Amino acid sequence: MTVGYADLPKAIRSGLVLVDPVLGTPQRIIVMQFNPDTVSRSLAPQTTTGESGDRSEALRLTGPAIETWTFEADIDATDQFDTPSPDGILPQLALLELLIHPPVARLRANQVLAAVGTIEIAPVETPLALWVWGNKRVLPVRLTELGISETLFDAGLNPVRATVSLGLRVLNVDDLPTGHRGGELFLAHLAQKEQLAGESAPSRLSSLGITAL
Repeated sequence: MTVGYADLPKAIRSGLVLVDPVLGTPQRIIVMQFNPDTVSRSLAPQTTTGESGDRSEALRLTGPAIETWTFEADIDATDQFDTPSPDGILPQLALLELLIHPPVARLRANQVLAAVGTIEIAPVETPLALWVWGNKRVLPVRLTELGISETLFDAGLNPVRATVSLGLRVLNVDDLPTGHRGGELFLAHLAQKEQLAGESAPSRLSSLGITAL
């Protein structure tokens, strides 16, 4: 029997979820209109090699690998199924840009504190961001890079098509306080990696052209 397009499973979307770091409740969900065609991941091990010169430390890891994700995603108002916004895709871009801006209310409050002579003003803590790429990769992240290339505009110069470039740094247990929800999510992600690695088929030395070590 021929399988038609209607029989194919619908692809899930990737996106970001902002959650309360204490309660874990979602505060905002940002769904990518189109999944990126390509994602690049980089993992750098944390080792002691070269730091102390102690040869007994050559195989030691000091913590989880530093993992980063980079990708490009398209946003296009002409291909939206919902009612188009009179502001083009500015609302979608604003959602992403606000990930790296403190709230206006907090900035105004800091200005008041500075005006009355407060010496030290605490940095603004943002919600915990989770990058969701399928149900097996839910990662606590920090946005490290956001590039926006606007390529088409309406009559009011509102962008209606753009490509956004995102860089994400995975937050691990070394980045967060003990017991932080983000740290627990990272450990769950790492445990899932161990489980997936255990499902891989075993290999033999003969596959490498050797019989013994």
